Amino acid sequence: MLIVGLTGNVAAGKSAVARSWREAGVPVVSADQLARTAVEPGTEPLARIEELFGPGVIQADGALDRAAVRRIVFRDQDALRHLEAIVHPAVRRLRDEWTRRQRDAGAGMVVWEIPLLFETGIEGEADVVVVVDAPEEVRRRRVVETRGIDEGEAVAIMEAQMPAEEKRRRADVVIENAGTREELEGRAAEVLRSLRGPGSWR
Repeated sequence: MLIVGLTGNVAAGKSAVARSWREAGVPVVSADQLARTAVEPGTEPLARIEELFGPGVIQADGALDRAAVRRIVFRDQDALRHLEAIVHPAVRRLRDEWTRRQRDAGAGMVVWEIPLLFETGIEGEADVVVVVDAPEEVRRRRVVETRGIDEGEAVAIMEAQMPAEEKRRRADVVIENAGTREELEGRAAEVLRSLRGPGSWR
């Protein structure tokens, strides 16, 4: 089974690529979605996060206030490291369980959509690493326009990530996303055909 690591910095377009591949029938797991599952009400990771940051990061319904946590960690590297030490192991367990289920079901290829693939040092666990990228100014504009946050917070989020140039250098494949959604989908389809090709990445 071919394991594809799909990554890219914030607002680069990796989720759009993941969606198009999922629609083409490829099993895709999102690290962001697994992270939400890992901190659902009643879980040990959520209790540890509340202990770390206080009750202000818990909403009235008992769910994690992700915006409150984001405001803390993207301006405090120590806080970010403490958060990652709680969440990443839980996400890894969920991802490994999902991957085993796909392998048992006979999947020939799966995709891990992981924003922090390089930052967490797990790129070597994937057979192929695909990076989606767009110019910095384009990504910053997308963050502000689509996520309802101000430019200062957008810059803080972007600066907390590994430089896109480094991710491009370490990638097996780079999908450019400076244009339209249609152009991105066309490039994603082309890469998928290559990945599905017989023996292309074995």
